[in-house]
Amino acid sequence: MERESMEFDVVIIGGGPAGLSAACALMNQAKEKKQEISVCVIEKGSEIGAHTLSGAILDPRALQELFPDYIERGAPLGVPVLKDEIYYFTGEKSARPLPHSLIPTPMHNTGNTIISLGNFCRWLAQQAEAAGVDIFPGFAAKEIIYDEAGTVKGVLTGDMGIKSNGELKHSYTPGMELLAKYTLFAEGCRGHLGKQLIKQFQLDKDVDPQHYALGIKELWDIPKELHQPGLVIHGSGWPLNEGATGGSFLYHCENGQVSLGLITDLSYSNPYLSPFDEFQRLKHHPVFSHYLQHGKRVAYGARAIAKGGLNSLPKMHFPGGLLIGCDAGTLNFAKIKGTHTAMKTGMIAATAIVDALSQHEQPPADLTAFSALFAQSWVYDELHSARNFGPAMHRFGTLLGGAFNYLDQNWFKGKLPFTLHDRTPDYQRLKKASLCKQITYPKPDGILSFDKLSSVYLSNTNHEEDQPCHLVLRDPALPISLNLPIYAEPAQRYCPAGVYEITGEGDNKKLQINAQNCVHCKTCDIKDPCQNIDWTVPEGAGGPNYPNM
Repeated sequence: MERESMEFDVVIIGGGPAGLSAACALMNQAKEKKQEISVCVIEKGSEIGAHTLSGAILDPRALQELFPDYIERGAPLGVPVLKDEIYYFTGEKSARPLPHSLIPTPMHNTGNTIISLGNFCRWLAQQAEAAGVDIFPGFAAKEIIYDEAGTVKGVLTGDMGIKSNGELKHSYTPGMELLAKYTLFAEGCRGHLGKQLIKQFQLDKDVDPQHYALGIKELWDIPKELHQPGLVIHGSGWPLNEGATGGSFLYHCENGQVSLGLITDLSYSNPYLSPFDEFQRLKHHPVFSHYLQHGKRVAYGARAIAKGGLNSLPKMHFPGGLLIGCDAGTLNFAKIKGTHTAMKTGMIAATAIVDALSQHEQPPADLTAFSALFAQSWVYDELHSARNFGPAMHRFGTLLGGAFNYLDQNWFKGKLPFTLHDRTPDYQRLKKASLCKQITYPKPDGILSFDKLSSVYLSNTNHEEDQPCHLVLRDPALPISLNLPIYAEPAQRYCPAGVYEITGEGDNKKLQINAQNCVHCKTCDIKDPCQNIDWTVPEGAGGPNYPNM
């Protein structure tokens, strides 16, 4: 089929902080060198920010470098952090506040701000467009385009208007080829093209497997008398225990809202655990219910987090492009922050590309210079000092791991003369259901806790129902033949959107996939014990539509 094509110097996949920072830096640096370059950003969401979800507390370090005049430009920085509170939850009604002197230094938030990452990305997009970047929301990158030598030459966007049975609708529109000298992949955690590139070019050779967590978040309007703008609360311990680790948060944002959530490490072992239902339990704890009981839930969303850090970081350059931001896994888990590191990797990518385009009549296919620039940056220093944080939690648990991290970060400043490793992929941590205790979760009360379908409704998730399923089973028989008898089919529980359910009885049981509910969190692609599920992109503009998450 003949397709339209467009050519650019640089094509960027993903309109998040990494991709948009790269776009802005490319235009800024090219202007300084009096170069003319063409840059295109494509975003699978219906608009910039539609699929963007994070806590979020911003460390402004990268922003200050990218736009020293960011205040004059009107960056939406929410409210400054004024107070930190950290608790260890010992039970469903009890908690111990931890003194600041015992908190690992990277978790202190002095100088940071509480933001909506979606609104922040919308602002970054405005800066990029003003500088001459072409931004196309609603276009999903479906396939990677290679040349005869195996160099990445761009991407193919997904076709629109195909029925679930493969027939073409009257509205059928073929995808477009976007060709570039360099392609930057900034899809966020577990990008489906990034996953292919890592395998194709063996970018993760000799590094630890990537580790992940699932972050589930809600926005609430709360009474004015309870709202304390700038208050940050973090928690660990209950409800996650018995082989599960993670943490909770509640941030007092602007406009009378709080942002709260639960981060569940996907290394948990009990297949009966449901991160969504653990989150519902969490909200009944007095530390949180105090603020929520007279409030109103207004938004819901979920997203996987890459938290392996430096130990799991793949090589980020390959012939024809780069992996940047969370597509590579640059989040600093010790800080529980990845926006500033993602932005900086985009800026480093811009430097490598502008230098290559300006110094060579035929730019090099492989941007090996990126590695040296990255190794000399503060991002590398941050990730190196935090390299033991996640492995310590996995190896020693919440209490002993926390004690180790306190010593590592506060006493030794992340410079201990050894590196801890966790070389077991998260999906391999699941135990057989017969070895685990079933978990009975309380029914939602409709005041603090809710069901999955009403939650998905608040995410404004929408997919064209008559389209090919974007959740692809490599072997359709495995869910019933293996996952159900051995692991009680955990997809029913690890998915926070009710996408997967077992229907039928006896020999007629099957795994039903309600793809229209998918909030694009990628957990199924990560946690399935058989690695049988491939998350691929649906039609462009499908998925959640977060207003200010």
